[in-house]
Amino acid sequence: MRLSSFALAFGVFVASAPLLAACASAGPRYDYAKEPDPRGQEFQVGPLDQLNVVVWKNRDMSAEVTVRPDGIITLPLIGDVKAADRTPSELQKDIAKRLSDYLREEELAVSVGVSAVNSYHFTVMGAVERAGYYTSRTYVTAVEAVAIAGGPTRFAGNEITIVRGNPPRKIPIDLRRATSSEHANENIVVLRGDVIVVP
Repeated sequence: MRLSSFALAFGVFVASAPLLAACASAGPRYDYAKEPDPRGQEFQVGPLDQLNVVVWKNRDMSAEVTVRPDGIITLPLIGDVKAADRTPSELQKDIAKRLSDYLREEELAVSVGVSAVNSYHFTVMGAVERAGYYTSRTYVTAVEAVAIAGGPTRFAGNEITIVRGNPPRKIPIDLRRATSSEHANENIVVLRGDVIVVP
């Protein structure tokens, strides 16, 4: 009786094994929705970006400046201004406020534009044709970043990893899934300083 019960239980387990394996492989994947997509937001200035600061009808107050590695720009009259991790709109308001000590209200028409983007960078390493450090004037996705590096080599693995943040965390991305329209949400945007590892 015990043997028959064991045989029956074993038979059920064997029959169920493929189903269990399928359930395991179809388990919850990484929550890609929690990763930011900065493409719909105003650009955040970073080190080495070039800014064009224009004060209306005042050439002496206007300047073409490069954000220093410490994130600071220096402007006529008002001196040092923190630029890194701020949007042009935020900078415009701050500069206008500080200039209000020197200019009349009707003269406080300030604009801040980004004339060159040098702060958006990422690294692609591992099994790609041209591993290295890359910059871009526009945001790129994980698949685009791998393509910029020449694409995977012949023997590259399919699941890449994005190393992001400090402390670093790993984001797994299946390249085949990420290139399909059905799983386009997995093709996340590469952020400044990301490292993409192709095994």
